[in-house]
Amino acid sequence: MLKAGIVGMPNVGKSTLFNAVTRNRNAEAANYPFCTIDPNVGVVTVPDPRLQVLRDMSGSEKLIPAAIEFVDIAGLVEGASEGAGLGNKFLANIRETDAIVQVVRCFENDEIIHELGNVDPLRDIEIINAELILADHSALEKRKASREKKAKGGDKEAKAELEVMEKLLPHLDAGNPALTADLNDDERKLMMREFFLLSSKRTIFACNVSEGELAAALDDPDSNLMVSKVRQYVKEAHGAEVIVISAHIEEELIDLEPEEAGELLAEMGVSDSGVSTLIRSVYHLLGLSTYLTTGEKETRAWTIPTGAKAPQAAGVIHTDFERGFIAAEVVHFDDIKELGSKAAARDAGKLRIEGKDYEVKDGDVVEFRFNV
Repeated sequence: MLKAGIVGMPNVGKSTLFNAVTRNRNAEAANYPFCTIDPNVGVVTVPDPRLQVLRDMSGSEKLIPAAIEFVDIAGLVEGASEGAGLGNKFLANIRETDAIVQVVRCFENDEIIHELGNVDPLRDIEIINAELILADHSALEKRKASREKKAKGGDKEAKAELEVMEKLLPHLDAGNPALTADLNDDERKLMMREFFLLSSKRTIFACNVSEGELAAALDDPDSNLMVSKVRQYVKEAHGAEVIVISAHIEEELIDLEPEEAGELLAEMGVSDSGVSTLIRSVYHLLGLSTYLTTGEKETRAWTIPTGAKAPQAAGVIHTDFERGFIAAEVVHFDDIKELGSKAAARDAGKLRIEGKDYEVKDGDVVEFRFNV
């Protein structure tokens, strides 16, 4: 299962957000730096209203959503790349994740101390990014020395790595993350396969606002000055996504029934604190899509890499499905919802028989034909 690491400066709301998305209180969320030392890990279901629609149509006994893993990682401080604070532990933990949720504090509260004495979201982002970039630069310099020896001996792979490093090192020197380096497809694949750079990981920035500012920030993110600054910075420096959340509100919802939670959010003028949007965004950030199956026993979301061909998607259910793949009966969820049932979609000509070269789309409702 792919992992997303929740990172940020101390006391920005990382552990509170982790508790919110995992719907438990396993991560200690206290008002002091390094409250989180060992990473907390939780499996999070991906909100998908399509499942309930299909379940109601099929009368399914069970509903099984897609899931991803979140990791709550210790707060990072300036100098982490040189071992300051819990730097080495932080960098090792984040290296094991597939994507990053960088929590950015966008609220003032004198009762919640900040590591640096005041709230400045852009400074916090730059500190974290700088530490990741410095760690990457150091790792590449060490790797470069060993590859130069091999390249002199005629090693083609070492030569290819050196060519990519010659592009990456100046890019990192300029304070840019590896993710934004100007590499062709083959060079980028080599970087991801061999270098495991921290700053090459896809990132979502989660702006954590106070409960009183949430409704306005969700309606118009730029109405919040801190959020607006983050959005502009991220757009220019990363081209990444920015999500507005209120970790504090979500944590309050943990112990409430869905109806009660909905009522509380409605009183605040919102339908969602932003965490559901965050989970779905992280799911797609990880390069994942969902296809659906439905029947009397269960309605289920199956996770596949975006762009997966039909046999590969079938193999997620069972290797026999991929090995003996014949064809896939496919109808998109939107057509089923519009027409009222799978049978009606079939009658309307919306159901298709697809072969081994078909790329399964997010929201496809599929039934596989196979023979082993």
